Amino acid sequence: MQLLIARQHTTEPILVEVPDLQPDLRPDLRPGEVLLDVVASSVNPVDLFVASGRAHPVFGLPEEVGLGWDVIGRVRSVAADVGSFNPGDLVAGLHADPTAPSGAHATQVVLAAAALALVPAGLSPVEAATVPLNALTADQALRPLGEPAGRSLLITGAAGAVGGYAVALASAAGWEVTALARGDDEAWVRAAGATHFVTSPESAAYDVVLDAAVLDEIAVTAVRDGGDYVGVMPSATPAVERGVRVSAVSVRAEGARLGELLARAATGELEVRVAGTGSLDDAAAVYAKVAGGGHRGRWVLEV
Repeated sequence: MQLLIARQHTTEPILVEVPDLQPDLRPDLRPGEVLLDVVASSVNPVDLFVASGRAHPVFGLPEEVGLGWDVIGRVRSVAADVGSFNPGDLVAGLHADPTAPSGAHATQVVLAAAALALVPAGLSPVEAATVPLNALTADQALRPLGEPAGRSLLITGAAGAVGGYAVALASAAGWEVTALARGDDEAWVRAAGATHFVTSPESAAYDVVLDAAVLDEIAVTAVRDGGDYVGVMPSATPAVERGVRVSAVSVRAEGARLGELLARAATGELEVRVAGTGSLDDAAAVYAKVAGGGHRGRWVLEV
């Protein structure tokens, strides 16, 4: 099999060859596990961070780790106790272990059945590959906040992958959403569900700020006294001030919830955006394009 790895003292993904995880049957799958032949996997900012080597000292990663979080794959085999999936099923999942030697940017991957969901009709594998990490992050950031109860919500980076899903999910849940993005993104974020649009945050104006753009202290200043700041990078949560409650989502795999989010994407309630596609062989070029910025949507590696 092929997989992309990152080494601490390198600055781009490295494609390596290793033995396949199994032939046609794998008796040593642990309980609850599923072996997938990967079909597609998107490239996210966290992948660039790890591939650059800068994440190793921040997160205490091993010298060599696998890359990739989003998985779309065909089920190759399942453990004896798994009854929810069958060989040949097209499924989506989240590979949420950044310390593992192999990640989602590979030709094969083993995941827990509980992390997987069937890809619904109406979504191509490439489209579905943009959903798991970004939509689950947005969803898990919003759910602990409870009911809106008339509260105002500012979402930074509202035209980005996480922010865009957050706008749609929050507006559907009844939040009064203000979207913070660049001026030329106004039409898109309003179509996604934002009630208000700004290009710079107003101080102490919002009950809750979901900081998808990782603006940190700048975003905290927009929270009213006693309000809530929710980040998407636990390692970069800003200092607490003015009674503001600070938290950050550490995204986790949730197969059942992912299934719901994929269904909403298939109906168009959540808009999937693909910036472009590439392969494992040209992954370094794809990573470079992602690093260059200026894209709306995710680049996806087709395997």
